[in-house]
Amino acid sequence: MGSAERSCAADHGVRALTGDAPRPSASRRAAQAVDALRHGWPIALQGGPTLLPAETAIASGARSRLMLISAARAATLKLANQREAAEPHAPVLIRAAQDFDLAAARALADPALDLTHPLKGPYRAEPLDWAGAAQVALELARVAGILPAYMVEAEDAGEAQPFAPADLAALLDPQRLFIASRARLPISASENAEIVAFRSPDDIREHVALVIGEQSSDRVPLVRLHSECLTGDVLGSLKCDCGPQLDSALEQIASEARNGGWGVLLYLRQEGRGIGLVNKLRAYRLQDEGFDTIDANRRLGLPDEARDFPVAARMLDLLGVRELRLLTNNPAKVDALREAGVTVTERAPHQLPDNPHNARYLATKRDRAGHILP
Repeated sequence: MGSAERSCAADHGVRALTGDAPRPSASRRAAQAVDALRHGWPIALQGGPTLLPAETAIASGARSRLMLISAARAATLKLANQREAAEPHAPVLIRAAQDFDLAAARALADPALDLTHPLKGPYRAEPLDWAGAAQVALELARVAGILPAYMVEAEDAGEAQPFAPADLAALLDPQRLFIASRARLPISASENAEIVAFRSPDDIREHVALVIGEQSSDRVPLVRLHSECLTGDVLGSLKCDCGPQLDSALEQIASEARNGGWGVLLYLRQEGRGIGLVNKLRAYRLQDEGFDTIDANRRLGLPDEARDFPVAARMLDLLGVRELRLLTNNPAKVDALREAGVTVTERAPHQLPDNPHNARYLATKRDRAGHILP
């Protein structure tokens, strides 16, 4: 790392490199942009304006007449826009009659504030000739775990972190993932288990795999893709079926091992189907108000499915798993792995009983997300 690059890092990733110093890689620039958004600093969007994250912004004097939000959030707020509901995650540029300050910007971004902070319109949708860059900016906010809403060209926003839309693809490139460590890990379901940790240079998430039984090319393994769920896996939440699914998957894979087979559980650090823990809890709050899991995400301006299945395919490849039997009720997982080059020989059902707290959640997965459930 050159001296100018070290200076950039020391300055919290908000200064562009200058002179002849080596430029950071595309993935590093994207990682710095994610860091900037989480700290509330603006990003200077190549091919677009400077954007200040509405949720985390720390520039108390920042003001702007324009905001960038998703079409789904714009529709929720009944703001004028030319987007159809079929394109809920398209970016929409909103112009207000008077400047947004930070409080007004956060009220526009966060549906939890809809009742307590009446909006001060009127608003109208503006032409967006940098729509491609705007779409990436909304995705970058999701990766950062914040609400997808920005103040545009805000006054007194502070110095911005340069970001090119193409940088994000480099940050999310699954081929950058590698095995960082592995160790024997006896678990309650099976004493014959090994844990394998995966890491990517510019991504702080560390995915893991549990390999249960003796890996063998003679038997097609039973594999479960399990997305992290703190509330369900650790705290025993009854709002979802994640904890019981995790326990059942480990037991089923262990049963395979006891009968001469083997299997793998991938534990993917993609909380809330990829929207992050805080946004998942925001969606929970909206569910308490009567919205189902899909509409709650969309009301936040977030996708109802944002998991990165190519990461799972890369983990399997690093483990030497080329074909598998997939333990899932979600045909989309089968399709995603096949698209990534993994041979799925069978979809093994993974059905568990509901409870009074998650019955609607499971019905929504069946009726609106295509899961195969009883």
